[in-house]
Formats: sequence, C-alpha cells, structure tokens
Amino acid sequence: MSDKLRWGVLGTARVVRKTIPALQAAKNGEVVGIASRTEEKAREYADRHGIPQAFSSYGALLASPDIDAVYIPLPNALHLEWILKSLDAGKHVLCEKPLVTSAAECDQVRRKAEATGLKVLEGFMYRFHPRFEKLQELLAGNAVGKLTFIHVGHSFDAGSGDNIRWHSQLGGGALFDTGCYCVNVSRMVTAQEPSRVNAFGNYRDANDEGRIDTSIAGILRFPGGVTALFDTGVNLERRNFLELTGTEGRLYLDNPFGLLEEDSVLEEHHFGKDTIYHKIKGENHFVRMSEHFSDSVLNGTPLRYDLTDAANNARVLESLDRAARNEEAAAPPETSRALS
Repeated sequence: MSDKLRWGVLGTARVVRKTIPALQAAKNGEVVGIASRTEEKAREYADRHGIPQAFSSYGALLASPDIDAVYIPLPNALHLEWILKSLDAGKHVLCEKPLVTSAAECDQVRRKAEATGLKVLEGFMYRFHPRFEKLQELLAGNAVGKLTFIHVGHSFDAGSGDNIRWHSQLGGGALFDTGCYCVNVSRMVTAQEPSRVNAFGNYRDANDEGRIDTSIAGILRFPGGVTALFDTGVNLERRNFLELTGTEGRLYLDNPFGLLEEDSVLEEHHFGKDTIYHKIKGENHFVRMSEHFSDSVLNGTPLRYDLTDAANNARVLESLDRAARNEEAAAPPETSRALS
C-alpha cells in the first residue's frame, strides 16, 4: 500500500459536498473514485471535485483494485448492506453515522470486520475537533466539579418534500438522524453507558409506510449519577448546543456538531464570576477524522472508537425508540379536585 489511502465514495448524497473536499485535503489520503446509480451522475460529481474515476454502480467501484477504502454516505437503512459488501470486497470502511440501525447489525459488522481484518469506523466527525479535546481536558481537570447534568439540543428543518428523513424504510426520523449525536456525546463525556433511559416522541405518517418520529425528547441516567437531557427534531428551528453542569460550574459549547473551520469559543462559568473563554483554533473535523482513519489503516494504529462503541450507541437508541413508541413512562397520579 502507498503512503496515501486511496478512497472511493459510494453515492452522491448531499453531505459529500463537505466530505469529499475533506478527504482530498487529508495529508494521508486521496479520492480516486466515486460511484452513483448512473454513470452520468457519477461523472458529474467526479468532474466537479477533480476525482479521476467515475463508476456507474457501487459494485463496480468495490471491484476496483485502485481503491483501498470506501466512505459511505448512503441513507441509514442501506448502511449494513454496503458495509458488508465493502468488507467482502476487501475495502476498509468509514461510514456516516449512525453506522447501522441496531446493535444486532453492529454485531454483524464486527464479526465481518474481524474475519476480514479490515477497519470500520462510525463517522461521528465532531469527536475529532479540538473543541472536544479541550472539553475533556477541562472535565478531567475537575473544572465543573462533579458532573451532574448534560443538556443537548440538536434540531433543524428537513422541509416538507421528498427528503429521505421522511421515509421509514430508509431509516428516517429524528432519533437516528440527529438524536444519535445527543446520545453519543452524552456517552462520550461520561465515559459510561446509561443504566436507564426514557423518551417522548412526536410522530407523523412516513412518505412510504409506517410512522416516523419528527422530534424526540430523551433522558439518560448514568450509574455515576449524571443525568443527560436532550431534545432533537427534523422539523424544528435549527438549534445546536451542549451544556455540562456540575457542582463547581458549567461548560457551554455553541454548535458542537457543526463544521467550524473558523476559531470558536468554549465557555466556562463559575457562580457569577467572570466567564472564562477558551479560544479553540478552527479545524475541519472531517479532515482530522479521515487522517486518523487513514493512519490506522496505513500504520496499524488503533482506532479511537471501535465497533463496541457503535453497538452501545445503537443499543441506547433502540431503547429510547422503544420507550417513546410504547409510551413506557408511568402516568402521574390523577389530579385531586380542588376543595370547594
């Protein structure tokens, strides 16, 4: 293998407008091919981004000896199929979040990855930004004392058209699209798995069949006493924030999951004292994630997040989805009549 990982991209989803330039900007990788369901579409994207090869099918790209690894930005419900096919074709895999839609599917991926000796990474790119390295450094340094509450908001408006988020059979809905970030970051900053979860959702008929969640509010209770509260939606005003509150203060990040190539600020608050503003140098977290993945493939260094982490995130999402759909939370006692 050369000193650069040779990437192929499966699909021309909207997100590749950001991720292809990042894969190309990485010092240890290069994009050599892109596939679409039509050669015309693949060629359009290849020409636009300066990619040498265009493939008229995903299978044709996977059969190419010129490609070492694939990036998968397909709809959620297609991830498992194309991860497994990529591994069977001898390609390493970086896949958009959520990696798959259940812990059982994660186990299938893990077994295949172990059998083939290939690398698979779930693409939660935000984890590679310097903001979160600083955040974890402050938490480890007891900046907020004992962490008590995590509050995460992540929502946007997907519109009312034929967006894949309105299709049940494509893995649409808010929880697995935007809520997966909220669960992931809560698990990351606590370094624990929740012992109890609950959720409440709002639903609508899907564009294909079934019902999908348009918005979800969830609660995660961790063994160490931390409670994470999150709300997320794909039919709401754009919101994106993370707040960590403890016995000695709180940390606040605006736009934690956004692509911030400009400098940003992490706020540290302590009971009315002057706010401490930690200035964080802007970087492209897609570039950093792809460089980490390429280094792991090229040099055998361990991935920072393995498939056990992906399976645990999926397990929490499944539990939240089940709780919300089954309305498992206990109803409050009937309100007493006012005394006459």
